[in-house]
Amino acid sequence: MSGVTMEASSILPILKKKLAFLSGGKDRRSGLILTIPLNSDQTSMEELSATLDYLLSIPSDKCKARGFTVIVDGRRSQWNIVKTVVLMLQNVIPAEVSLVCVVKPDEFWDKKVTHFCFWKEKDRLGFEVILVSANKLTRYIEPCQLTDDFGGSLDYDHSDWLNKRLVFEKFTKESTSLLDELTIINDSEKSASVDKDKSTDGALLPSFDPETVLQTGHELLSELQQRRFNGSEGGGGGQAAPAWCPMEEELLAQPQVTKLLDSLREQYTKYQELCRQRNKRAQLDEIHTKVMQVVNWLQGPGSELLKTQQTIGDSMRAAQALQQKHEEIESQHSEWFAVYVELNQQIAALLSAGEEEEVVELKALQQQLSDVCYSQASQLETRQNVLQAAHAFHSTTQELSQQLDGLLGMLCADVSPADGASIQQNLKLLEEKLQTVEAGLSSLRQKGTLVLEQMCGQASWALEEAESPPGEQQDNVQHVQAVMEEMELRKQRCEDMVDVRRLKMLQMVQLFKCEEDALQAVEWLGELLDALLKTHVRLGDDSQETRTMLDKHKKFVDVAQSTYDYGRQLLQATVVLCQSLRCTTRSSGDTLPRLNRVWKQFTVSADERQQRLELALNFHTAAERVLQQERVEVESLDEVDSSGRTLLDRLTLPIIFPDGSEQFFGSPSDTAATAEGVRERLLLIEERRLQLQEARLLNNEDEEEEQEAVNGLEGRLDVIGEELSEKEEQDEEEKEAEHQDEDSERATQDR
Repeated sequence: MSGVTMEASSILPILKKKLAFLSGGKDRRSGLILTIPLNSDQTSMEELSATLDYLLSIPSDKCKARGFTVIVDGRRSQWNIVKTVVLMLQNVIPAEVSLVCVVKPDEFWDKKVTHFCFWKEKDRLGFEVILVSANKLTRYIEPCQLTDDFGGSLDYDHSDWLNKRLVFEKFTKESTSLLDELTIINDSEKSASVDKDKSTDGALLPSFDPETVLQTGHELLSELQQRRFNGSEGGGGGQAAPAWCPMEEELLAQPQVTKLLDSLREQYTKYQELCRQRNKRAQLDEIHTKVMQVVNWLQGPGSELLKTQQTIGDSMRAAQALQQKHEEIESQHSEWFAVYVELNQQIAALLSAGEEEEVVELKALQQQLSDVCYSQASQLETRQNVLQAAHAFHSTTQELSQQLDGLLGMLCADVSPADGASIQQNLKLLEEKLQTVEAGLSSLRQKGTLVLEQMCGQASWALEEAESPPGEQQDNVQHVQAVMEEMELRKQRCEDMVDVRRLKMLQMVQLFKCEEDALQAVEWLGELLDALLKTHVRLGDDSQETRTMLDKHKKFVDVAQSTYDYGRQLLQATVVLCQSLRCTTRSSGDTLPRLNRVWKQFTVSADERQQRLELALNFHTAAERVLQQERVEVESLDEVDSSGRTLLDRLTLPIIFPDGSEQFFGSPSDTAATAEGVRERLLLIEERRLQLQEARLLNNEDEEEEQEAVNGLEGRLDVIGEELSEKEEQDEEEKEAEHQDEDSERATQDR
């Protein structure tokens, strides 16, 4: 037998022919039974020899030392082939063969047995050869150790055995190769960890998948252990043993598989740890690479993008464009910030299960990454705040400029309102616009201050990061300050113009007020005149009442005089205001004539009223004196009578105004009532006169004279009464005609 280890896969076609096999059965000496089934076809001795070499390489040396019992089944073969096979055993396995049982056909070789006796050749062959029929084979071997071909109960499936053998050899080969590779990989990594300067080849990978090989080994070991547990080593008992592969003989395969599995698990565990360390190192290297990518971009291109964005624009549209550009820059930064968040999570996960040396390295990376990201985020936020403040500043500037333009347009427009109310409305609108401008300027100051503060914050980090001088920042500051100064000046100019316009509008309000008050004075004076003519008719019933009415009349005239003076002053003020405003005299053309006309009418009427009251006072005073005296002269009575008649005549006369028009005091009934009071006094005077005459008649005892005098007085009184009645009727007709003329004249004036 060759000393070279054979593999089933190398002679698989030959093994499939089943030229020989180890069924697993044992003889009475516990030697293995080797069966060689011969067929009628010509058997290749070379293939048989190769098969025997492979089969005899399976059992252990201990098992081989107990010897083999070889069953040569010649029932379907020729004698010369059987003989050749038996002789071949001498060359193939002479030392391991204890007994060769040649199974002969029934009564076929009987005559030829005498020609060749194997027992005589025992010494030369080295083993005993017996010729036996199949039914007598149980004399040497137990039936339970024989297959069913020889009447036994031992199950044997050559295909199953061959497949299991291939699996065992494949596992043995792969596990051995894998074990060597893992040992080399682990040893190389160990030496590399000692010498850190040497770089390990991260591409060292085993040729076989350790998990697959281990799974195959475990399945194989489980199969072997199950067969060993359920198998039978003895031959006793009536039960048939299960199929039993000869590779399990003496537990040769199971210890070998177990040993390989243990060694493989040990090296694989080391390899897994090695892979874990290698993966962790690769993960650390990857994190370090990504961290440096983020840091380098943020400190490089990211910072450069921010350095180029320092201006704040000179208008709201420019500020909006800068904000849009900044949003694009923020979008680019957001991608790297997302990487930062992911890296931070990965680092946190590694820190929770990392070793001390790794923790220090990871914390350093985390700190560096956080510092750079927070610094850049702070710069972005500062820039965003500056742009927002600048946009608000420019927006307020634009709004304030529009407000100033509107205020200036209002100030430049001519003021030609129709009345004082519209001027007041315009003045209110002007004040509101000025207040809006002041509020807008105050807001602009606040937003400008905020922009300057924000730019100071931006300038601080810009100076730290940039090497260029802060020229743009200085320009921005000067621009903001210039805009605020310009708006201050524009607002101041508008305020000055507002002051002028306010004064002018207040003067116009005063002008309209003077004109309105002057017209009101004319109306008041007209009302006083109307009251004087219509209600101031009575002259009093006695001197005391007349004197009181005369005092009231003087006060009434004083009120009218004040009203007239007030109207004159107002009209003079309108002239002065128009001169100040440099405009055409706005006082109505007929206001002063109307005032003068009414005043003259009032003056004439008041004088007439004054005179009538004075006449009435003189009349009542004289009448009362005459009536109170016991001795009265006739001349005194004549004077009283004359003044009374003069007063009655005055009551019938109209007031003639300067324009030639006439007007009566009160209505005819009022005049009649006043005249009636005077007549009653005249009647008393006449009675007094009669009393005097009667006294004289008594004294003169002249009855005729007295009677004549009485008759004469009575006739005279009747005549006076008739004259007064006619006079009253005539006065009433004249007053009605005068009223109609006045109404027509007023209608003409109104038109």
